[in-house]
Amino acid sequence: MQEAGIAGAGGAGFPSYGKLSEGLQVLLVNGSECEPLLYTDYHLLKRELSTVLAGAETVAETLGIPEVLLCIKTHTAERLGMKDGGRLSGRVRVKLLPDVYPVGDEVSLIYQATGRLVRPGELPKSAGVLVYNAETVYNVGEKLLTGEDVTTKWITVGGAVPEPFVVRVPLGTPVSSIFERHSVTVPEGYAVLDGGPSMGKLIDPERAVVTKTTKGILILPESIEAVRSKRIDAEMSVARAETACCQCTRCTDVCPRALLGYPIEPHKLVRTSPQAAEADASLVLAASLCCGCGLCTDFACCQGISPKAVIDHYKGVLKKHGLRYTRRTEPKVSSDREYRMIPVERWKKSLGVEKFDKIPRYLGEESYSRVELPLLQSIGAPAVPTVENGAQVERGQRIADPAEGLSLPLHASIAGTVHIRERAIVIERKL
Repeated sequence: MQEAGIAGAGGAGFPSYGKLSEGLQVLLVNGSECEPLLYTDYHLLKRELSTVLAGAETVAETLGIPEVLLCIKTHTAERLGMKDGGRLSGRVRVKLLPDVYPVGDEVSLIYQATGRLVRPGELPKSAGVLVYNAETVYNVGEKLLTGEDVTTKWITVGGAVPEPFVVRVPLGTPVSSIFERHSVTVPEGYAVLDGGPSMGKLIDPERAVVTKTTKGILILPESIEAVRSKRIDAEMSVARAETACCQCTRCTDVCPRALLGYPIEPHKLVRTSPQAAEADASLVLAASLCCGCGLCTDFACCQGISPKAVIDHYKGVLKKHGLRYTRRTEPKVSSDREYRMIPVERWKKSLGVEKFDKIPRYLGEESYSRVELPLLQSIGAPAVPTVENGAQVERGQRIADPAEGLSLPLHASIAGTVHIRERAIVIERKL
């Protein structure tokens, strides 16, 4: 997995080999597609299920894991013709998840699928569980079956486009090149996101490229909540929160981690003085337990505050002081949890994206003549280039080695001429 450069195909992009551990009892293949408007995993499972199963079976066999669950939402299962508990291969069964948000969050997924609870501040392996995204397991299968290292990415291009689509492109493909090929334009007053409307990040489409963690590229109006909440200034939000918060507790009432018994209360973090937090960061330790789903901001708050922005600010304070939450008590799942989970349809309305939710068509794999491969595309240390400026490389050739510690190598996603940049390797193919 390290040789192939496999990282989590969504989210933070943790190097997948770093999750391997002995003593695990369950492997969860996360195909829940947590975010609205994204159908990348749906098309992947529809077309490449055998490769996904090959990867999952090999990981389970290697580690001695007896049970593998392919976790998908009910609407995805209906489209794929799968039923809860259906056996797909020797160890792999289907596990249906409710159409709620954010059921794809790792901690929520583990509880929903297995009933096991990851204790606050601990990793999934402490509960005997290993979680991989469906595309991550697909990449394992690809390496096993064909010898292919990670050089491509499956992505959804959606939102305000004439017709959304899913496509497989070389890693490092400029977003602008994808838009140009498909005659996609960004209208005045619209923004572009890398990822979903909830947790995706605003990007400059003229500079951004597809990386190992890119799940989708969405074009959305600046006027909707999904974009407006991302424009909120963190420092201003922290300053406003001290006086504007009415302590209604709605943000805490719907917090998925709080409902699982985690000691995080967003309404209290919102009212914490930033000066006090800087002086004693232990006051905001609970901020490290936030999954970043955005329900507190885009759904719960009635005062125009962004609890998420406040919590993100305090995550920065904790990082600066080298602190994170460590378990103190055993969590107890709230009896209200099943009644407070947010249906996806309701969540789409809160974000203002419901009219953009269309099943995209699959276009297959595309090639491009220029790619820019960031040396760091996952958690850990950036890769170290092993090719020289001006070198000719072939597709799949290793062009950067992993650094010391947690790190991944990099492989050429197209054949061409290398141009070394400070933080990336550019490859150009002559037409």
